[in-house]
Amino acid sequence: MDRSQKVELVSTLREGVEASSIVIVTQQLGLTVDEVNDLRRKMRSAGASYKVAKNTLVRLAVEGTQCAALSSLLTGPTAIACSQDPVGVAKVAVEFANKNEKLKVVGGVFNGQTLDVKAIENLSKLPSLDELRAKLVGIITTPATRIAGVVQAPAGQLARVFAAYGKTA
Repeated sequence: MDRSQKVELVSTLREGVEASSIVIVTQQLGLTVDEVNDLRRKMRSAGASYKVAKNTLVRLAVEGTQCAALSSLLTGPTAIACSQDPVGVAKVAVEFANKNEKLKVVGGVFNGQTLDVKAIENLSKLPSLDELRAKLVGIITTPATRIAGVVQAPAGQLARVFAAYGKTA
């Protein structure tokens, strides 16, 4: 890789890091090409990008950004996962690391705040954005149906009272 390719890679990495709300650092030792492609496919389906790059190039890319704290995590064979959806990318990374001992989650940065492995695991246990939206819709529609039932109940009771008076009179 010549100098111009490195400069282009650093600028691409910087754009990806700046456009993301979360960046997760992983260490991979001995992953096959098929395993890395499978991980990239899963990351892509979760709305994330997964890049393997030299640590010095990643350090240059994160320098001066909200993810500058990542520099201390970049030791050994590492890769970064960038995404706007923090839960989705954390779920994929933790799930893949649990199934494959060759991948290890090292840490990350979420909106400028450094995350350790435990924080990323906790983030992966949260419901995804789609699940939260479904729950929110359910919460909104449930009171509406209850209100409709409560509003209709007095009218039905009045009709029964009038019918009873009509029969007795």
